[in-house]
Amino acid sequence: MTTDEHVVFIVDDDGRIREALGELLEAHGMRSIAFGSAGEYVAADKPDVSACLILDVELPDINGLELQRQIAVGHHPPIVFITGHGDIPSSVRAIKHGAVDFLTKPFSDADVMAAVRTAIAEDRKMRSERAELDMLKQRYFELTTREREVLPLVVSGLLNKQAASELGISEVTLQIHRRNVMQKMGAASLADLVRIAERLEIPITHSRRAGGS
Repeated sequence: MTTDEHVVFIVDDDGRIREALGELLEAHGMRSIAFGSAGEYVAADKPDVSACLILDVELPDINGLELQRQIAVGHHPPIVFITGHGDIPSSVRAIKHGAVDFLTKPFSDADVMAAVRTAIAEDRKMRSERAELDMLKQRYFELTTREREVLPLVVSGLLNKQAASELGISEVTLQIHRRNVMQKMGAASLADLVRIAERLEIPITHSRRAGGS
């Protein structure tokens, strides 16, 4: 894991904590960017790399849990909460809403590093999944109108002749469109195409039984 592959954001109003965490992360080959308030973090330009957010609960502008709620509507790094005044309701709320960990000061270096590594690995996975979904969406947009009509019929399990009848085209023409859909969507098999359709949330409105055999 090299420093240019990820970054750890630190949001804490205590300069000593920011400095100590920065030194700890640097010692483990991790780059960090520190902020003294939630507002500074939100306003800052951030590198588009895998990341983790170490977030203090008590901040001078808004509560860290409130910041978690506000940024939940978009893509944000997995959060590791730190606090000097931990309580069970706060920790439960934080974890319930996706936080990786909730550490109470004084915390051990090992606990911080374990949580940070988990958060960065989680962010890498989410970024990879988003990139794959974006690619599938782009491929879907490149289908012709007819191919978009064929796709849900194929993944619904209809036979070629049933799907062709549904669209009012010949079975040979349906097979050509089906082959084009498979190629353009990068599907190696019908099972692949079904999984792709599920990821794209393409509604399936037909069943094999509906068209007869």
